[in-house]
Amino acid sequence: MAQVAAGTQAGTMERPANETKTKSKGLIWTGRVLSALTVLFMLFDAFGKFAKSAPVLAACARLGIPTSQTYNIGVLLLVSTIIYAIPRSAVLGAVLLTGFLGGAVAIQMRAGSSTFETVFPVIFGVVLWAGVYLRDCGLRRVFPVRR
Repeated sequence: MAQVAAGTQAGTMERPANETKTKSKGLIWTGRVLSALTVLFMLFDAFGKFAKSAPVLAACARLGIPTSQTYNIGVLLLVSTIIYAIPRSAVLGAVLLTGFLGGAVAIQMRAGSSTFETVFPVIFGVVLWAGVYLRDCGLRRVFPVRR
């Protein structure tokens, strides 16, 4: 049987505390900034749907979405964003927002939108997952980046 070093769990590869903390502070702060930008953008989008601003109504008409649904879409987006903003539930929020953004890609493709309008939700999904990935060491252990 293999002996496990004192202070480590079987099956994990731990680094010295000072090396991990130095690297992870930068990662955590970068993740926080990306997550904050994601939350701000999603809140802006949700409240735009609540306000039924002219650009939102024009986009609904172009994409074939009934304007009566903007409130419901805004509620789903707001709830998902709040779940994402809470550190303990950030991964669940990221999954919910990924579904929301996937729907955005699908509807843009169905409407024949420009490449940028179709790809933007994908880019934004990468940013939101990068934010939660960088600030959640448990997620980094599940999906490690290997060199």
